[in-house]
Amino acid sequence: MDFLAFEYLRFVFHSFRWVDILDIIAVWFVVYHIFVLVRKTGSLQILSGLGVVAFIYLMSIWFELYAFNWLMEKFFNNLFLILVVLFQGEIRRALAQFGTNPFVIDASDREGEEWLSQLLDGVSELLKVNRGALIVIERELFLDYHLELGTILKAQISAELLMSLFHPQSPIHDGAVLIRKGKIYSAGNFLPLSKNPFLDKTLGTRHRAAVGLSEETDALVIVISEETNRIAVAKGGQLEFFNDVNELRRFLYYELKPMGV
Repeated sequence: MDFLAFEYLRFVFHSFRWVDILDIIAVWFVVYHIFVLVRKTGSLQILSGLGVVAFIYLMSIWFELYAFNWLMEKFFNNLFLILVVLFQGEIRRALAQFGTNPFVIDASDREGEEWLSQLLDGVSELLKVNRGALIVIERELFLDYHLELGTILKAQISAELLMSLFHPQSPIHDGAVLIRKGKIYSAGNFLPLSKNPFLDKTLGTRHRAAVGLSEETDALVIVISEETNRIAVAKGGQLEFFNDVNELRRFLYYELKPMGV
C-alpha cells in the first residue's frame, strides 16, 4: 500500500505543470471575491436557500419522486440564468470594478489634503446645527451612470457651501452632493435605493440611498442623520457608524490614500 501511494504521489508530482499553479491561483481569486461579495451584500441567505433546494432535489432522487424530480431538473437546468437574475446587482458591480484600471491614477486627483479638510469642516458644521446630509465621494468608478444627476456646480469645497446646499430652505437639500476630483461636481443628485431585503428596517431614505449606491460602485457615501445626529459611511453595501468627526477623518484618510490624499 505504501509503495502504491508513493508511486501515485510521484506520478502526480511529475505530471504537475507550472500553469497548474496559475490555474489554482485564478480559481482561488474568483472564489474568494465571490464569497466577499456574498458576505458584503447580504446574499448568504439566498445561497442558503439554493442549498436547501439542492438538498430537496437529492431527496427527490433518493425517494424516486419522478414528477417532483422533473420539476427540480428544469430548475437546475436554468440555474445559471436564475443566478444572473438574483445577483444582477453584484455581477454589475464586480464587472464595473474589473473594468476600471486600478494602476492608473489621474494626476488631478493628487491635490493634497485641502479638499478633504474642507469637507470634514463642513461635516462638523452640519453636525453642530443637527442638519441631515448625503455626500458622495467618487473614487475610481465613474458614477454618472449610477445616479440621477442634479444641478452641476463644479465648485470648490467649503464648509459654507455645504451648509447652504443642505439648508432646509434649499430646493436641492434632499439630494446628494457629488464630490469628484476634490470638487463639488453636482448637488441635488438622486441615488438608487438599496434592494437588500435584510437591511435594518429602522434606516431612513438617506441611509438606504447611500447603501444602494455603494452596492453598485466603489464610492464612499457619507450620511449625516438629522434624527440621531450621527455620522455613517456606506462602503461596499455596508454601513459603518462613527462617534465623531475625528473617527471619520481617520477612516477617510485611510480609504482615500490611493487618490493621493
